[in-house]
Amino acid sequence: MSAVRLSDEAREVALAEAQAVLAMVQDEGRRDRLAALVADVDEGEVEGASADALEELLELGLATGRLRALYGPGGEQAALLAFRKLPRGAELAAGAREVTEALQALEGKQIDSVSLANVGPGAYVLSLGADGLDLSIRVDRQGARIHSVGI
Repeated sequence: MSAVRLSDEAREVALAEAQAVLAMVQDEGRRDRLAALVADVDEGEVEGASADALEELLELGLATGRLRALYGPGGEQAALLAFRKLPRGAELAAGAREVTEALQALEGKQIDSVSLANVGPGAYVLSLGADGLDLSIRVDRQGARIHSVGI
């Protein structure tokens, strides 16, 4: 993975979050990892282990709503844009694009059935039937992806 450059706002949010976590961590190995992250974020660019640490930090802050609560909608959006440049964020965005492309096959068709099933903690399958086409989409912590397609 190449280095990820952070916008000024994303840098501010990431720096504040990394410093807050660093202040609470006791484990020396984790402290070293976070200290390296703080230094890299302060420079405005992350890669390697720092990118991995930033990805974890942003994912947790975005998922829990902490970033929006502390830094407002603008801070949250800046963090989200930075997260999407990192591997996990890029993977989630790619999954959403794939699902969108599959759903476009249903455009203009008569929807015959729609159901949502809970298939586990935090995991759902959305099933759609339209003009003889069946499409199921799984949504869980790993993102959204095609579960099954039937004709």
